Amino acid sequence: MKILAQRLFALRKERNLTQEHVADAVGISFNSYRRYEKDEREPMAPTIVAMADFFQVSTDYLLGRTEQP
Repeated sequence: MKILAQRLFALRKERNLTQEHVADAVGISFNSYRRYEKDEREPMAPTIVAMADFFQVSTDYLLGRTEQP
């Protein structure tokens, strides 16, 4: 899902975070997070919720269903 990858990358860069930091905070491996950001893999629903909580945005925003974070 390209929009998810783009939004994860943008949110991480806006906050000056590393992929390792986000992966640790969300409780997933670095390689999994890297693949989500590169649109090589799609996360399961609990991981999407965890990433939305971490970035303080809605899951709908991460999934491209709304433009409102």
